[in-house]
Amino acid sequence: MIQYLICNKGFQETQERTDDVWVNVIKPNHQEIAILKNEFGVPASFMDDIKDNHERPRIEYDGDWRMIIIRVPVKRKKDNGFFGTVPLGILTSGKKFITICHRSLEMIDDLIAFSQRKSFQEKKTNDLILHFMLSSSVSFMKYLEFLNIKIDDIETQLQRSIRNEELLEMMRIEHTLVHFITSLQSNELLLRKFKTILRKTQTSVDDDLLEDVEVELQQAQATAKLYSDILAGMMDAFAAIISNNVNGIMKRLTAFSIVLMFPTLVASYFGMNLQREDHIWTAEFSLIIAASVLISLVGVWFFRKKKWM
Repeated sequence: MIQYLICNKGFQETQERTDDVWVNVIKPNHQEIAILKNEFGVPASFMDDIKDNHERPRIEYDGDWRMIIIRVPVKRKKDNGFFGTVPLGILTSGKKFITICHRSLEMIDDLIAFSQRKSFQEKKTNDLILHFMLSSSVSFMKYLEFLNIKIDDIETQLQRSIRNEELLEMMRIEHTLVHFITSLQSNELLLRKFKTILRKTQTSVDDDLLEDVEVELQQAQATAKLYSDILAGMMDAFAAIISNNVNGIMKRLTAFSIVLMFPTLVASYFGMNLQREDHIWTAEFSLIIAASVLISLVGVWFFRKKKWM
C-alpha cells in the first residue's frame, strides 16, 4: 500500500504526488516496489535491505538520497500478542520524504493522529525524522507497559499454582524484552550519529524535539532493562520454589518408604520362623504384628517431628 500524506494542520491523505508529500509505503507488493524504483528513484539496494527483518539501524547515502533505518516495535500474532521489532526505512532527498516498512505499524497511525491533534504545519525533513524516532520510543513504552501488566498477571497465577503455561509465557516475554533492549540500544547509537551529522552540516533542528527524543529513548531503555531484571528475578525465584517443592515431595516419599519398610522387614524375618499351627492367631504372631505397628508409628512420629511428613 502506498499512501500520500500532506502536512496541513496535521498529516492528511491526498492524491497529489508533489515533492513535499510524505510517501508512506506499507507492505509493498511487486507493482508498488516497481513504482518506488522507477517513479521515485529509490535505490534498489535499499529496497532489498529493508526486506531483511534483522537489518540494523544505520544512516547511509546513495547519490542525493539519505537512507535511514530504525527499529520499531510490532505485534506478533503467532506469539499470543507479544511483540517483536522490524526495520523501518526513511528516505529523504530534498523535500522528498518516503517511509517503507514490510509490516503494518500502529506507530504510523499514532503519529498521524498526534500530528492532527497538534495541528502540525509544514515540517522540515530532519524534524520529521526526529518525530519518527520519538514515535518509535513512545510505541516501545506503550508495549512495555502492556508487558508489565502481563508479568504481574503471570506472577499472580504462579502464586496459586506453578504450571508450564505461565513459565513458557515468561520465557516469551523475556525473549521480547531482549529484542526491545537490543533495538533501543541500536536506535540510540543511530540518534548519536544523526546528531553528529547535524552538527557537522550545521543543520538546525527543533532543539526541544531533539531533547524529547533523547529523554524518551533513554526512558524506554531503562524501563525495558528494569522489566527484564524483574522478570529474570521472578524466574530465578520460581525455579528455586519448584526445586524446593521437588525436594519436599522426595522427602515425603522417602519417609513413607522407610515407614513401610519396618513391617516388611519384620514380616520377612519372622515369616519363615513362626511355628505353624492350625489357628494362626497365636500369641507370638500377635506380638509380631503389634511390634510392626509400634515401630511404624515410631517412624511416623519421628518423620513428622522432622517435618518430612
